[in-house]
Amino acid sequence: MARIGFIGLGNMGGLMARNLITAGHSLKVFDLSEEAMNFVVQSGATAADSVKDAASGVDFVVSMLPVGANVREVFMNDGVIAAADPGTVFIDSSTIDVDSAKATASAAKDAGFEMVDAPVSGGTVGADAATLTFMCGGEASTFAKAKPILQGMGKNIVHCGAAGQGQATKICNNMLAGINALATSEAMVLGQRLGVSPEILYNVISTSSGNSTYFEHSNPMPGVVPTSPSSNNFKPGFMAKLMLKDLRLSQAAAQAAGSSTPLGAAATAAFQMLIENGHGDLDSSSVIKVIDPKVK
Repeated sequence: MARIGFIGLGNMGGLMARNLITAGHSLKVFDLSEEAMNFVVQSGATAADSVKDAASGVDFVVSMLPVGANVREVFMNDGVIAAADPGTVFIDSSTIDVDSAKATASAAKDAGFEMVDAPVSGGTVGADAATLTFMCGGEASTFAKAKPILQGMGKNIVHCGAAGQGQATKICNNMLAGINALATSEAMVLGQRLGVSPEILYNVISTSSGNSTYFEHSNPMPGVVPTSPSSNNFKPGFMAKLMLKDLRLSQAAAQAAGSSTPLGAAATAAFQMLIENGHGDLDSSSVIKVIDPKVK
């Protein structure tokens, strides 16, 4: 089993790190939050004193950080790259902009290290159950080294191409998820206002052409799907403010690529309104509150 330094133990990272311990790996962990570190230390990890401490004396460094600037700082600003032992493989599972992913991978390569960007899909439910999907960018040989580590945290491990292509794939996925969340909200509210019960609407659409994974499993209409966040006071599996972050990444990427994304733009605007209304910490399915503020 491998020695792993894990940096970033938030809602996702803490669960992912714990699953690596369950898989038999030895973990040294670091986070700015002592509480977050204690969560994983109680499962058998060793607490590191700093980013550099977490990155030294290990075979792999896994990071799960909020934004691209954090990834650049942790790896390049006298951090992971400066402290890691020769041969250490870097795995960044943050969802960040493509440029930051490419720049960090390039800096790692220049210093003699291998790196993959490996953002995830599956939310906290998938992180807890070790069923995440990993979308990986980097050299095929590096992906092969990282895959056994990723299999301790996920079920679907995909090599998407060169450095940055994991992030590109994740951005496209989450843009579509945001669009689906908004579209599902519109359909459910419209059907209800036309007099169709939400249960009948769900039963019909879930077996018809309008169905989607989001509609079926994360339906934003409370009470329709018992396991959906909407039926549990919108307890977050994936917070609305994180969806907005990813939608903004998609719009920046679309502008850079010269690709038209009118539905992505509409979803971004809707989530911006949701966050402005104070619902950023709720699940992304709470976007239904933009369509019908009366939904509780």
